[in-house]
Amino acid sequence: MTTTLITGANKGLGFEAARRLIAAGHTVYLGSRDVERGRRAAEQLGGRTVQLDITDDVSVAAAVAAIEADGGLDVLVNNAGIATEWTATNTVIGAADVTADLMRRTFETNVFGTVRVLHAFLPLLQRSTAPVVVNVSSGLASLTRVSDPGSRAYAYPGVAYPASKTAVNAITVQYAKAFPNIRINAVEPGFTQTDLNGNTGLQSVEQGAEIIVRMARLGQDGPTGGYFDADGALPW
Repeated sequence: MTTTLITGANKGLGFEAARRLIAAGHTVYLGSRDVERGRRAAEQLGGRTVQLDITDDVSVAAAVAAIEADGGLDVLVNNAGIATEWTATNTVIGAADVTADLMRRTFETNVFGTVRVLHAFLPLLQRSTAPVVVNVSSGLASLTRVSDPGSRAYAYPGVAYPASKTAVNAITVQYAKAFPNIRINAVEPGFTQTDLNGNTGLQSVEQGAEIIVRMARLGQDGPTGGYFDADGALPW
């Protein structure tokens, strides 16, 4: 039995990925900052819930202890993330108005939170016979794409979110080199209709979760240190 933890799993891409992995036979922990929302989501899917705020050391340590007590972990999906540059009117704060505080808040979750969770769960993953890490990135993380006038990513005006996800890609590469026994990859779900972007995305969560689920089920013969969408490898 494969045991999987998905951060930020009470809704959106995390919830859909949990649904499909449970259907595939995984024991899935749905990580959620809000205990009640996590409980309801887990009950709906037939999964397990764990309170997990990836910006808080105490919360992460408690989640590690709970999952370790239940037997350990095989797959970690770092899905939780924020896009603070998206406003309530579904517009994006661009370069002229980005502040250090906005950057800091974005990185606290998307980058530092990812590292916090990785660091904390590495001992459990290293005990697994087939450990896998999936870092949910973005097409906006690709410097090739955001600098190409022919790419849709080129038109995106925000700074904080793309920069944070580019950092996630760098983290992915460095951890994959440091831990060759763990399959560690970054994935681009695509511009998906979620609360993150005010549901302005161009595809469904079912479509977006496809690459997350595929890489979460990756065998030990699969790639590591890569960056993928549903169609294959992406340019950095």
